[in-house]
Amino acid sequence: MQTEITRTNETSELQYDETNDRFELAYDPDGSATLLTTIVHGLTSVVDVDVSQGEFSLYDSVDPDALERIFSPKSDGEPRTGGHVAFTALECEVYVYANGEIHIHPPPQVERPA
Repeated sequence: MQTEITRTNETSELQYDETNDRFELAYDPDGSATLLTTIVHGLTSVVDVDVSQGEFSLYDSVDPDALERIFSPKSDGEPRTGGHVAFTALECEVYVYANGEIHIHPPPQVERPA
């Protein structure tokens, strides 16, 4: 299934979308952070978990290597332009889109920005 959404925010900073009750951030394939690092930092910021303390591993929710391969350029070098992957991690629903957008829907107990 191909799903394409238009990026409305070019920043990789975590932002809260009150209308949709989700946190949003963007992955920049030309930036210094990997897709996995971007996802992990977003998740740990949303649920306030210290990743350096071993409290969380993305491997518990999804195969990180497969996730990287899904969104890496095609074998001919062309970027992937459609599709998404959804999974649950740290009680959050995580949606990763081919255009670099990442949406994190937090569980009810997570405090939302005012």
